[in-house]
Amino acid sequence: MKNIPDIKLGIIAVSRDCFPIELSVKRREAIVNAFDGELYECPVTVENELDMLDAVTDVTLEECNALVVFLGNFGPETPETLIAENFDGPVMYVAAAEGDGDLINGRGDAFCGMLNCSYNLAMRHLDAYIPSYPVGTADDIAKMIADFIPIARAVIGVKNLKIITFGPRPQDFFACNAPIKGLYELGVEIEENSELDLLVAYKAHEGDARIPGVCEDMANELGTKGNNYPEMLPRMAQFELTLLDWAEEHKGAREFVVFADKCWPAFPEQFGFEPCYVNSRLASRGIPVACEVDIYGALSEYIGSCISADAVTLLDINNSVPASLYEKEIKGKTDYALTDTFMAFHCGNTPSCKMCADRAVKYQLIQHRLLEPEGSEPDFTRGTLEGDIAAGDITFYRLQCDSEGNLRSYIAQGEILDVPTGSFGGIGVFAIPEMGRFYRHVLIEKHFPHHGAVAFGHYGKALYEVFRFLGVKDIAYNQPKAMLYKTENPFE
Repeated sequence: MKNIPDIKLGIIAVSRDCFPIELSVKRREAIVNAFDGELYECPVTVENELDMLDAVTDVTLEECNALVVFLGNFGPETPETLIAENFDGPVMYVAAAEGDGDLINGRGDAFCGMLNCSYNLAMRHLDAYIPSYPVGTADDIAKMIADFIPIARAVIGVKNLKIITFGPRPQDFFACNAPIKGLYELGVEIEENSELDLLVAYKAHEGDARIPGVCEDMANELGTKGNNYPEMLPRMAQFELTLLDWAEEHKGAREFVVFADKCWPAFPEQFGFEPCYVNSRLASRGIPVACEVDIYGALSEYIGSCISADAVTLLDINNSVPASLYEKEIKGKTDYALTDTFMAFHCGNTPSCKMCADRAVKYQLIQHRLLEPEGSEPDFTRGTLEGDIAAGDITFYRLQCDSEGNLRSYIAQGEILDVPTGSFGGIGVFAIPEMGRFYRHVLIEKHFPHHGAVAFGHYGKALYEVFRFLGVKDIAYNQPKAMLYKTENPFE
C-alpha cells in the first residue's frame, strides 16, 4: 500500500511583456539543467492570462501535482498569481538573480517583481510557498526546488488524507480529546468507528489465507532473539490484515489513510494481544497508527512520514532522566545539561528499524499489573515491541487543535543519546537544547498534550514551512538561551 504521494514537479516561467521573453526562457532552461531530478519544463512562457490558461492546462495534462513558478524577469503580477489560483496543487514562487548577462538588455528586475508577486498573492488570499530568500541563480533555485519537494509531498498528503479511528477517545487522555474542527480546516477527512466495529472485522479475518505469509514476514523481521512469542504471530497477523483491508475499503474519495486506535484497557482482553507491534509495522510503511485514539498524533506522524519519506513514531514526553544516570552516562561526554534531557516512551509502537538490535516482542508491564492476575504469566498483554530506540538525530514535533479550535504546533530538533535506559517499553534518552525552558514555556504554557511525534533526522526547516503553508499561525520552537519566551521571567 503506497501511502505517501509521489511528486511530479513542473516549472513555468513567466515574463513581463516589456522585458525580453528570451531572458525568462534561457533562465528556465538553466534551472532544468541544474536540477538533479525529474522536473517537467512547461514550454509555455506566461505573459498574459491566456498564456496562463495554456500553461496550467499543459502541466495538468502532464500530471504535474506541484509547480515552480519562475520569475525570469519582473513578471506579470496578474497572470503569474492566477497560476496558483487555477492549479490544483502546491506552488512555489522563485525569481532570477542577475549576473548572467549585461545590465541593460540582460537585466530582468525579478528581485523587484517578486515583491509585487507576493503582494498580489496576498490580495487574492492565495497560499503559496516562497523560500526564505527566493532570488537566486540556476544552482540556487535548483536547491530551493529540492527543499520544496518534501514540503509539497506533505501538503498534498494532508489534503488527501483520511484519519480512521476506533474509539471512543479515552476520557482522561486529553491528547486525544481535541476538536476535529481543525482537521476540516486543513482539508483532512475523519471516520470515527467503535472498538466493536474493529472486533467484528477482526473476527471476520479468522482463517484468512494470507495469515501464514504475514507470520513469516514478522518472524523474519524479529529474528530468533526478538520473536519471544511465536504462537502470538497468527493473532497479530490477523489484526494487521484487518487494518490494511479496512484502509482499502474505507478510504473512499481519499488517497491516503492513517489510524488512531483505542488500545486499552478493553482491547487486549477481547483481541487476545496488545496491538503495539502491528502498529509499529504499519508505521514503518508510512501508515502511522496513533495510540489511544490520538487523531492529531496520527496527523502529526503522517506529516513527518511525508517530509522524511521514512518511518516515524509517536511517544510520550515521559519521564526525567535520573541524576545518577546523567552523571554516569551524559555529563562531561556531551554539552547537555540535565534539564536538556528526558526519556520518551511508548508501550511498543516504534518501528523495529528505528530500535537497537536487542528489540523484541514482550508484554505490557503496566497493563499486566492492571488486567491480569497478580503473579501470573503474561497472556493477552503480550504484543509490545520493546527495547531502546537507536541513537541519532531526531525532530520532536506536534500539530494540535486547542480547546478553542485553533491550530498550533511546535518543533524541536535534538537527538537520541547512545545511553542505555535500563527501563521497559520502546524508550530512549532524548536531548534537546534548552528542553527545560521549552517544556515549561511551550509544552506546559500552551497546553500541549503528552504525545509528541518523532521524525528520525533533522526536519525542522521543512516542518516549519509545511505548518506555515497549512495556515498554522502559532509555530513554537526551543528558543536559545539568549531569547526569552513571552512568559519567561527575566529575573530568573
